[in-house]
Amino acid sequence: MSLLTVKNLQIAYGGIQAVKGISFEIKQGELVSLIGANGAGKTSTLNCLGGLLKPASGEISYQGQNLLTIPTHDRVKHGLALVPEGRGIFSKLTVAENLRMGAYHRQLAKDELEQAYQRFPRLHERKEQLAGTLSGGEQQMLAIVRALLSKPKLLLLDEPSMGLAPIMVEKIFSTISEVTKEGVAVLLVEQNAKAALALAQRAYVMESGKITLEGDAKELAADSRVRAAYLGE
Repeated sequence: MSLLTVKNLQIAYGGIQAVKGISFEIKQGELVSLIGANGAGKTSTLNCLGGLLKPASGEISYQGQNLLTIPTHDRVKHGLALVPEGRGIFSKLTVAENLRMGAYHRQLAKDELEQAYQRFPRLHERKEQLAGTLSGGEQQMLAIVRALLSKPKLLLLDEPSMGLAPIMVEKIFSTISEVTKEGVAVLLVEQNAKAALALAQRAYVMESGKITLEGDAKELAADSRVRAAYLGE
């Protein structure tokens, strides 16, 4: 059974139909990439799953339950975590305080924060530093670790590599791969289509609010249409 099943999802706001009846699924522990040009509807899709946008119509089943009946603030408790574009950190809180916010709905184990720092040791070095003073890459690390401290079953990542140096992108993507090996499902929205397809087991291509291609990520990476439109070939 799929962890998440989306059927005929439509999203409209401000007089614009951003998503036009898409359907897709994600299985437990699976890394799925959603690629496409700016304005394709990828971020709107993630924001809808995270509860930041309401759909105009469609069905979303999460762990066999109607996700649309779960209030936004309760979705984290159900194991769904969103790392939005722009990271959404609390800039006036310290790194450590931000991380504790990731587990606001449960009691942190004694050594859990220390274990979390092991993913990105740089955060441990800056744990008492205000999050707003971190570099872009460090803020992205913080946003990802904070989301993981909520113990998600499904992690939604929106453009985690945006604006980051290549060495930082490599570390972020390596961590995303590790997370899926630990059993967390990931839906990755990413402009870097080459990296997104290399990471994922499966992928969907969105164009103008619709899914136009789907399938095995390696097969899509070899597809001439994908290579021409998104891989610069």
